[in-house]
Amino acid sequence: MNIRDLVAKKIYEQTGYVAPEETGVIKLDSNENPFVMQEPLKRLLRERFRSLDFNRYPDAGASEIRERFAQYYGVKKNMIMPGNGSDELIQILCLALKGRINGVLVPVPTFSMYKIIAVNTGNRVIEVPLGQKFDLDVDAITARFKTDFPALIFLSCPNSPTGNLFSRDRIEALIRQTPGLVVIDEAYGAFSGRTMISLLKKHDNVIFLKTLSKLGMASIRLGFLIGDSDMIAQFDKVRLPYNVNALTQAAAGFFLDYKEEFSKQIKEIIERREELYEELKKIKWIRVYPSKANFIFFSCAFDSNRIYNKLFSEGIMVKNLNVPPLMTNCIRVTVGTKKENESFLKALKKITPEQGA
Repeated sequence: MNIRDLVAKKIYEQTGYVAPEETGVIKLDSNENPFVMQEPLKRLLRERFRSLDFNRYPDAGASEIRERFAQYYGVKKNMIMPGNGSDELIQILCLALKGRINGVLVPVPTFSMYKIIAVNTGNRVIEVPLGQKFDLDVDAITARFKTDFPALIFLSCPNSPTGNLFSRDRIEALIRQTPGLVVIDEAYGAFSGRTMISLLKKHDNVIFLKTLSKLGMASIRLGFLIGDSDMIAQFDKVRLPYNVNALTQAAAGFFLDYKEEFSKQIKEIIERREELYEELKKIKWIRVYPSKANFIFFSCAFDSNRIYNKLFSEGIMVKNLNVPPLMTNCIRVTVGTKKENESFLKALKKITPEQGA
C-alpha cells in the first residue's frame, strides 16, 4: 500500500509544523514566558491537583472555567468556549465552516498554523502580503472578496512574527466589508496594551481567540474562542467532548486566583522587551522593528542561516525566518529574562558581517 494513495495530496506535500526539541540551550524561539513559577505557588498548585479524581472524566463543558473566564474577559458565559490551545479552536473554525466557505484568507507573514490547519481540514488558502510597516493592505484583501470570496479571515494582533499591531481602522474596515467572519487572535494582546474585544458589541461577524500560553501557562494548552452566542453554540457542536482535561481546568482556575502574580511577570517582560529593542538598534547590520508582543523581529544584512547557527553554537536558540521574499534573512527572538537577553546580545555582538558572509 502506498500512503500517497490515501493521504490528501495537500497534506502529503506540506511539511507541517515542526517544534524543535533541544535541551541545554537558552530557548528564545517559542515566545514563552521565561519566568518559572516560584516554589510557593507550585506547592499551592500541587495541592489543588491532589483533590482531583483521576478515575473520572473532567467536566465535559468546563462550565466553571467558562464562567470565570467570561468574567475575566468581560463577556457572557455563552459567548466563550475553551479549547486545547488556540490551535484546536482554529481547527474547529475551519471544520465548522468547511463547505460553506470558498477560502480561508491570511495576511502574510503571519502565524503559520492558520494555513497549516486550513489545508489539513480541506480548505483552500488565500494569502495576501502585508503592506507597508507590516500593516494590512485593505485594498488587496477586499479585491480578493470579489474573485475568491473568502469567508474566514485570520488576523494575529499583535502579529506573529512581526510583532506589530494592525491598524484598528483597517481591521474594522475588513469587518464591515468581508462576506464572512474575521478572527482576531489576541494571543499576545497582554503585552500590547490593547484589546479590541469591545468590537463584539458593534459587529456580529467578529470572533476572538485568547490563550494562556504566552502568559506563563504554556504547558496546560488552554485557549478560548469568544464571539456571538449563536455562533459559539454551533462551534460547540464541533468541539470534542472532554477536550479540556481536569489538570488544565484546575490550573486555569489557579491562574485566575493568582493573576496578579502573572501580571507582574507580563509587566517585567514588557520592560525587558524595551531594553532589548534599544540594544538591538545599536547593532549596525540589523534592522529591528518595534514590537508590541513578547518577542522582537529583525532583519539582517547577511545570511540569517549562518547567524542562527553561530548563535546556536553559543547556546542560544532563536527563530530563523529566512523565507524570501517577504522575510529574507529575518530572525525572531523571544524576550527572555534579563540574564538571558544579555547572553543573547553578547553572542549576537560577536558576529560580524565578515563572519556572516
